[in-house]
Amino acid sequence: MRSAFARMVHATPAPVRAGKATRLRASAAPMMATSLRFCARDSRGVTTRTGARRGAVRVACEGLNITPPPSDGKVRVRFAPSPTGSLHVGGARTALFNYLYAKRTGGTFVLRVEDTDQARSTRASEDSMIADLKWLGLDWDEGPDIGGPCGPYRQSERGEIYMALANKLVESGHCYKCFCTDEELEAMKAKAEAEKLPPKYMGKWATASEAEVQEMLDKGVPYTYRFRVPEGERIEIDDMVRGKVGWDTDTLGDFVLLRSNGMPVYNFCVAVDDATMGITHVLRAEEHLPNTLRQALVYNALGFPLPTFAHMSLILAPDRSKLSKRHGATSVGQFKEEGYLSKTMVNYLSLLGWNDGTEQEIYEVEELEKLFGVDRINKSPAVFDKVKLNWMNGQHLRLLPESDVEALVGDALKAAGVVKESSGPAVSAIIPLIKESIELVQDAIPQVQQMFEYPLKANMEDEAMKKVLEDDFQPIVDAIVAAHESGALATAVKEGNVKKFINDTGKALERKGKRLFMPFRIALTGRMQGPEVGDVLTLLDKAAGSSDTIVSLDERVATLKAAFPK
Repeated sequence: MRSAFARMVHATPAPVRAGKATRLRASAAPMMATSLRFCARDSRGVTTRTGARRGAVRVACEGLNITPPPSDGKVRVRFAPSPTGSLHVGGARTALFNYLYAKRTGGTFVLRVEDTDQARSTRASEDSMIADLKWLGLDWDEGPDIGGPCGPYRQSERGEIYMALANKLVESGHCYKCFCTDEELEAMKAKAEAEKLPPKYMGKWATASEAEVQEMLDKGVPYTYRFRVPEGERIEIDDMVRGKVGWDTDTLGDFVLLRSNGMPVYNFCVAVDDATMGITHVLRAEEHLPNTLRQALVYNALGFPLPTFAHMSLILAPDRSKLSKRHGATSVGQFKEEGYLSKTMVNYLSLLGWNDGTEQEIYEVEELEKLFGVDRINKSPAVFDKVKLNWMNGQHLRLLPESDVEALVGDALKAAGVVKESSGPAVSAIIPLIKESIELVQDAIPQVQQMFEYPLKANMEDEAMKKVLEDDFQPIVDAIVAAHESGALATAVKEGNVKKFINDTGKALERKGKRLFMPFRIALTGRMQGPEVGDVLTLLDKAAGSSDTIVSLDERVATLKAAFPK
């Protein structure tokens, strides 16, 4: 079945009489908010090839935004994602740069959803993208969820606007109905390839008579709306990033604006939407640069002012290939799930192709809003370096108030089953031990697990540990067991004097340095690396009962005594 918009397109009325108005049935387009009115008036009574009177007044549509809004001289930018999947980091950077530019200039940031791909677009994907943008803190001033003066903000709800302006282009001679079949179009393409020429439309409908068009309409033959590309012209833009860029129109054939199924094509939608929403600056990825020629032609044909463009470089993987899933996480949602801070993502994405001319790397969002400028966007591709992203996340973690870090780490530890409660003395004691060493919140999980565990038996076969155990290890064991049985070790832990206890034992045994501290570490933690032994024992004391995975000091000494009996 054809879409509602398709039924609307093919319900084009018969030629109207001078001074008469024809209204399309609302029932033919249930997805549209208002009905569409075409008005034509001509004192000479001469008809155009579309059936309207030549010299007809501009198409007027009640309740529709079909002309640019009055300019107040302020910047208006937009982010226009397609809800066909997750928000990629490339899209997130585009959104961020538009947001920052609006903030820096005191302008308006618009969110528009480009959902005309009916096969792939889903509302679930749209909701996911909106959630990711909100997580990043990129609040918009107008959009599908909050409305605004230039809506609707979903392309699927703007069908009447596209239809009205397509018909306006037909009336002005910039567009025509094309009845070519797929087979005819493929033959044209093959012919152009054989002659090594650009693939251009060479069909009859660019010059067809009104009678020929009407004959096909009467037969109900499907058709597209095709834009008539002017010959021998050059279109140029002053790109804010790339400088002057131009195209010769002779390299481009007449292109489709509305498909035969009634759906508008991307370049037509974008040009119409940007114009009727009053977008003054289009900041987007360089992969859209080739689209600019078609969009500029549509702008010019409609008599709309062209926005200022800024095409940003692509984001590449470390191997300089296109960033993809094979390189790991690429969507904002994945990075959120992996424990990255939203402020880290904003900071890192801002530096992918932009800098403020200094060596500074760590920024708060408020700083970026004041510093960002398109003039500092780099032409060269940016490389997504996850190692640097991890480092940056660690820096931002350490800048957070300790209470915030405690809340984040506590939630992660509880979710992983390492602790029973996400707050309390245990979590408070953990933070000082891991805050300087973690880059992601999740990094705390294995570090805390290692402090709670006592893998002495498993590690005793390690060659490096064997050398320590073979170097007169028994006196250390005996001293620890004796101190535990007398209560001296527990007292040292309570008073925070474990290091003094170790040094006093060393004096008694006439041992010091690595021959003293490494055996103590192994005996009390079961490992050769980790935080200070005293800090670990203090944590075990404060975390008693807070986790089912903790091996207590009593259990450790019992295991040690059994493994190294006198």
